[in-house]
Amino acid sequence: MNGRLNPGQLTELAPGIRRVLAPNPGPMTGPGTNTYLLGDREVAVIDPGPASDTHVDAVLNGAPGTIKWILVTHTHLDHSPAARALAGTTGAKVLGRPAPAGASQEAGFAPARLLDNDERLVTGEFTLRAVHTPGHASNHLCYLLEKCEWLFTGDHIMNGSTVVINPPDGNMQQYLDSLRRLKTLRLQMLAPGHGELIDTPYAAVDWIIEHRLQREAGVLAALQTNPDKSAVDLVPVVYRDIGEHLHGVAVRSLLAHLLKLEDDGRAQRNAERWRLTED
Repeated sequence: MNGRLNPGQLTELAPGIRRVLAPNPGPMTGPGTNTYLLGDREVAVIDPGPASDTHVDAVLNGAPGTIKWILVTHTHLDHSPAARALAGTTGAKVLGRPAPAGASQEAGFAPARLLDNDERLVTGEFTLRAVHTPGHASNHLCYLLEKCEWLFTGDHIMNGSTVVINPPDGNMQQYLDSLRRLKTLRLQMLAPGHGELIDTPYAAVDWIIEHRLQREAGVLAALQTNPDKSAVDLVPVVYRDIGEHLHGVAVRSLLAHLLKLEDDGRAQRNAERWRLTED
């Protein structure tokens, strides 16, 4: 089912489900962004990917039928920008949610159809249900292919690494709540925005939740022994398990944990320095 991930290569994952990998590998994108093509006669594209002419051509060439819809999970620059070129070539309707403010967002992204939680795209071949999953991004949507119970997760769940929660748009409490919401859905497969398919969806969700809670416990322990430190100061204490080259990214998720603890009444700050809340 899963063939090796090669940029530009069309891989059939299941009947009516295909994947094209974008040529944007990196520390935050893994092998690159997965673009999914659903349907045989009329095609829906999920996450068109970065602004790359070669990738747009690969998607156009890989579509077995007419591309009618382009669905975006969120508007980070490795997921949505190719929608403009793809829609311009095909006339397809773009669906998703507008971009929030932020340097990592595709400013000005405005879908032709705005999707709310539980809204559906119904075609002659399949039905896709939008599942609003804020946390990694406030406008993040997953898409549930109802007939086979595959969930296209964008950056809500990645295979091979955990996602960065980057405040102010990223929110750790919302992320945990969104993960727990997935457990109420009937799921057979997770199709992530980066990495291979995940055929143990509930175990994957449980692992991420437990990992985040363990990291939160590590933040609390670090504050106990290192009061009045900044998030940058706390990264080497909390993230001993990652290389220093990733500390600049880790500080964003660490800040998200601290902000959650502040909202929970368990941590407080003075300027940029953090300590446990006194009983």
